[in-house]
Formats: sequence, structure tokens, C-alpha cells
Amino acid sequence: MRTFAVLGLVVALVLGVTLLAAGDAAKGKELYMSKCATCHGNSGEGKAAIARMFKVEMKALSAKEVQDMKDDALKATMLKGVGKMKAVSISDKEAADVVEFMRTLPKK
Repeated sequence: MRTFAVLGLVVALVLGVTLLAAGDAAKGKELYMSKCATCHGNSGEGKAAIARMFKVEMKALSAKEVQDMKDDALKATMLKGVGKMKAVSISDKEAADVVEFMRTLPKK
């Protein structure tokens, strides 16, 4: 009986940590629209004018290459920047929310 109680507690803890680590897509959409859409477009397609201005190739956020990235890699890109993209001033939790929203974008 004690083994089942311990197993139940372990399962509850793992599920709790997983739920805490997951982002909130609705909050992520709000953040995305205010912090990211200016360059990446409302649906993550990327804005050609921004790409030309910075002389970069901007991949659609719904592209397989981007969607295959691990959540931590996407968050690091936002929080630290990459190439000519500057770091976005948001918290780790907010970055997780944006990643969760990005996962809802229609696949290309």
C-alpha cells in the first residue's frame, strides 16, 4: 500500500512540474503581438521588408525547421537574440508562453 502512495505522489509531482513548465498560448499570443509581430508578422510568416532591411533570411515561424526546434532553443533565441535579432525583454515564463503560441501556428 505504501508503494502505491509513494508512486502516486511521484506521478503528481511530475505532472505538476510539467504543467508549471508549459506555457499559456493565449498569454503568448498577446506577448507575440506586442513584442514579435512587428518583424515576424501576425501569423509568423516574417515580414519581407524587415528581412531586406537587415539583409537576412527570415524563416516562417510555422516552418518545419523552426517547429522542430526544442522549446528551450526557441526561448533562448528570444531571450538572448540571434544574429541581427536582438534579445526580447521578457521573462522566462513569458518566453514559454510565446513558444506555446508559436506551436499553434498553422504548419507550412
